[in-house]
Amino acid sequence: MSRPRILSALRDLMPLRPLTQAEALRLAELQANRLLTLTDTDTGPVPDGVISELPGVEVLYDDSASAPSSGLFRWEKGRYLIVIDATERPLGRQRFSLAHEFKHVLDYPFVTTLYPALPGMTSKERQEQVCEFFAACLLMPRSWVKRAWCNERVQQPSRLSNRFGVSTAAMQVRLSTLGLLEQQRRCLVAAR
Repeated sequence: MSRPRILSALRDLMPLRPLTQAEALRLAELQANRLLTLTDTDTGPVPDGVISELPGVEVLYDDSASAPSSGLFRWEKGRYLIVIDATERPLGRQRFSLAHEFKHVLDYPFVTTLYPALPGMTSKERQEQVCEFFAACLLMPRSWVKRAWCNERVQQPSRLSNRFGVSTAAMQVRLSTLGLLEQQRRCLVAAR
């Protein structure tokens, strides 16, 4: 598929109705996987160009004192501008912010429809949780992480974070979300 159609193809996956949080997270993972497929990306670390080379998307790394806290996006002059704090370390954090902000771009035309407030969760909190999950799914796809963990036996979060180009903290959260850290603990207890 040509790059100009990728944004549309990812948005076409969205049902234009309010989503439950479970549906929103599942959609985020579907979109992340589809983006990887459409850009022929099949190994980590996922290149930043998967996002920055899309038509209609410009990425700016700002190292000034006025840089956003981690990142932000806005519609400006006929394109989506994603601004990332270039001083943030580790570099994997910048990559995570880029993926997070790109999910905001995907949702932008539909955000009020997709994420109404729920009991105990504001619309904004829902959006942020889904964007964080999208970034994790894009940079650390479930199948890739499980393959490295189970088949290749790479089970140190720091080694996995290097492999996927993300922070160790992000990798630890992803491993926990996938249930792999708990699986490792069960294996250690069983081996005693």
